[in-house]
Formats: sequence, structure tokens, C-alpha cells
Amino acid sequence: MSIVAKETIEVIAQGIGINNLLADAALSLAPDVEYRMREIMQEAIKCMRHSRRTTLTTDDVEFHSVFFLPQPVYGFASGGPLQLKRAVGHRDLFYIYDKDVDLKDVIEAPLPKAPLDTGVVCHWLAIEGVQPAIPENAPVGVIVAPSNGKTYEQKDELPVDIKLPVKHVLSRELQLYFDKITELTLRKSDSALFKEALVSLATDSGLHPLVPYFTYFIADEVSRGLNDYSLLFALMRVVWSLLQNPHIHIEPYLHQLMPSVVTCLVSKKLGNGIADNHWELRDFTAKLVASICKRFGHVYNTLQTRLTKTLLNALLDPKRALTQHYGAIQGLAECELLLEKQKNEMKRNEAWRVYGAILSCY
Repeated sequence: MSIVAKETIEVIAQGIGINNLLADAALSLAPDVEYRMREIMQEAIKCMRHSRRTTLTTDDVEFHSVFFLPQPVYGFASGGPLQLKRAVGHRDLFYIYDKDVDLKDVIEAPLPKAPLDTGVVCHWLAIEGVQPAIPENAPVGVIVAPSNGKTYEQKDELPVDIKLPVKHVLSRELQLYFDKITELTLRKSDSALFKEALVSLATDSGLHPLVPYFTYFIADEVSRGLNDYSLLFALMRVVWSLLQNPHIHIEPYLHQLMPSVVTCLVSKKLGNGIADNHWELRDFTAKLVASICKRFGHVYNTLQTRLTKTLLNALLDPKRALTQHYGAIQGLAECELLLEKQKNEMKRNEAWRVYGAILSCY
């Protein structure tokens, strides 16, 4: 005895245009239809379990139909909600309204907009506790400060403590100071006022709150201004002055400064043409790198090792330009401090011999 009634087979036959199906044929087809339905549902349940879900969806049935049925399923889905209509002459009888769509209308319909390419975009979530007002971040006005400074929400019957970000406030004087330094760096790097600004950066106290802003400014301008020799040299002089300031704790920001500094040392092209003396910029940057290694090498044990590997890769790669080889050699020549860290006296003496031979050839 099949759970699929004979009348159901007759209705399906009439729906596909077979109006004279015999009763015995419908009775014989019912068990086979039930078997096929059970097979489809069992495979669809497997798809559901492999997807780690507990609710069977139409996508599971469609997945089985696409990959396991010998013939593909043809059709056009609108994606809209199902529409029920009342049958004519019957008060309590409804049916699903399936609108016939002309294939010509589907072909001639305008194409949808192409999806955007997949990409990765970086942005500042917060700078020293202050959330920048950029489109990627949620508006600060959405977060309403509670009376006691904390917000508790129930999620899975567990209390959630939401803490508001700590705002990093700069005084008006520091804001004006930062704007003036950046303006001199970008537009008046050859003026006497810029030299005085460098002295101020190297000696003034109370500039530590501006370090993250200077770090971001330097990294951003180096990445955008590789064709501006004067700007790059001015940025490296700003880095030098910041490193000389005894009142600034710049260690937490070295990982942001080092890529910009190494770029000005081993980049393929710095400046626009022969008139720009990029060799001088590379020499100055090599001394800057050596100063960083000498001052912070004991704090970050891997700083000199990682820097040396970067310079060696630039030197030993035959595909690199000669300008990159020059920067790598200058950087390695200035960072001779690695030889002093060798504890074995014999190996240290051998290393100095090799170092001297390289310098004599150079």
C-alpha cells in the first residue's frame, strides 16, 4: 500500500497534459513515485547534515537534483513569495498562482549590475582610543553612554559588559603644532623654519601624544609620494628628529615606522629623475636604520635579524635594480652592530674579516 494516492498521480498527469491516464497505470505508478520521493528526501537530509543544520530547506533538495538526477531540472525561479489565489466556484479552495513567463521577455530583460570585485581594505578602527569619523566605522552618535558607564545586555542568558571607547583628546596647542609641522614637511622642507621645526621635534617635551599621528602621517605620505624626492627626505629627517627626542617613547610605534624607512632605503625608484639625488637619501636612511638598531636592538631581539634578512633578500635577488642593491649594501654596511653580538671570539673575528673584504670591494 503506497502513501501516494492514485488520485494524486492522476492530478499530476493532468498537470503535464496527460488527461487519459488509466486507473491501473496510476495505481502502478504510485509505489514508484513514493520510492523516488523517499530517495530524494534521504539524499537531501544528507546534504542538510553535512551543512550542520537541523532544518531541511529547498536548497538541499535542489542540490540533490542538480548533482544526482540523470536529467537536469529546467525552470525559471522568480525568487519572490508564493501567491495563493482562490479557485473559482470554491470558497475554501486555494492554489498557488504560477505565472507563465515568456522566454523572450527573460532573454531581452536588461542584465543586472555586475557585482563588485572582492578586495581587502584596511582602515583605522581606533587611534589611541579615538574612533576616526570615516564611513567604515559606525557613527559615534549611535553609542549612547549609560548612566553608570556600562551597558548590560542579555545574550544566551549571559550578561555582556559593553565598554565605551576611551577618547584621546589633544589640546588645541598640540593640534596647531601638528598641523604646522605637517605643512612645513609637505610644502617648505627647504626653509629655515623647517630646520627649526626639526630641532623642536628632537628636543621639546610633551610631544608624545602626537607620536601616533606623526607615524600615520609618515607612512601615508611615503606610500603616496615615492616620486617626490624632497618630501621623502623631509619625512626621513622628521623620523630622525623623533628618534633623537629623549622625552618620546617611540618603541610601540617602530613596527609602523620601519616599513616606511626600509622603503626609502631599498625602493626601486625614489624621485622623478636623475636630478633627484636619491643616493643621498639612501645614505641618510641607512644611517637612520643603523641608529634604530643601535638604540632598540636590545629591546626587540629580532629587529636586527629581520632587517638583515630583508636587506639580504634585496641584495641577492638578481631581478632587483642596482639602486636596490645599493640601498641594501649601505644598510648592511651601517648595521655592523650584528658582528658585536657574536659571542664566539673566533667567529666574530672571521665575521669582521669578511666584513672588511666586502667593504674593500665596495
